Amino acid sequence: MEWLNYHHLLYFWAVARHGSITKASQELHLAQSTISGQLRTLEESLDEELLTKSGRGVVLTEVGQVVYRYADEIFTLGRELISTLKGRPTGKPLRLRVGISDVMPKLISHRLLAPALRMDDAVQLVCHENKTDRLLAELATHGLDLVLADAPLAAQSRVRAFNHLLGECGTSFFAVAELCEGRRKGFPESLDGAPMLLPTDSTVLRRSLDQWFSRHDIYPNVVAEFDDSALLKAFGEHGAGVFPAPSIVEQDIRDTYGVKVVGRTDEVTESFYAITVERRMKHPAAVAISEFARSELFGSPG
Repeated sequence: MEWLNYHHLLYFWAVARHGSITKASQELHLAQSTISGQLRTLEESLDEELLTKSGRGVVLTEVGQVVYRYADEIFTLGRELISTLKGRPTGKPLRLRVGISDVMPKLISHRLLAPALRMDDAVQLVCHENKTDRLLAELATHGLDLVLADAPLAAQSRVRAFNHLLGECGTSFFAVAELCEGRRKGFPESLDGAPMLLPTDSTVLRRSLDQWFSRHDIYPNVVAEFDDSALLKAFGEHGAGVFPAPSIVEQDIRDTYGVKVVGRTDEVTESFYAITVERRMKHPAAVAISEFARSELFGSPG
């Protein structure tokens, strides 16, 4: 039977947390050469590279990220064991690890996740934003409990996971007061030639918008495209152009960015999904998110 050297794992865990062998050596009161040597021994025993140099520090490799998650659980449990034996309550909250696709509107993500923090039992949210495919890879290795995305997992995906439709809504168009003048009347044709801020063409929403524009013979002046929805709205807030966003957060956008609604359409819809490795959600916080979305935020998607 192969045994893991937990001293070596502890050194790795410290280095990964600090991103630096120097800082880890200060915490552990060990020489840097000692830690470096033990890390090499750990990598040799696992036959994997766990860390790579980055400037004056180190960063985790893909395998290193997996090892770090396990190490973090191991040593967190170790601390709880000591606390329990000494009669101190752990007070450990329920943890929900969420991957958020980088194309998800920030306001939608917040509205979806907020119910988890209103549960009777304490919940700690750990949120990671990234490309959807990278988040799904992490979901497959159980590094995440669920992924929030604007599109379902493709049928041909190598990741074995399940789509849970949270809801869908139409699209509203916003702009500062000056740009709204004269464009509310005759919407959507009034968008023809209007300065427009749009998501990049790699997004589901952009493809739907392009098809909608084409159906209505609308040719907006696309002045900028964005991967980040929050940055898109920030430009809209300062009058750079008209921009689309989910109608479900219309009031939030008006209040936050000080813009007005140019018009609305239900012909361009956005759908939002929770993707998990479970056919039926089991995590209490994930269930709370799903139930709130379906019953209150969007209404029943079915």
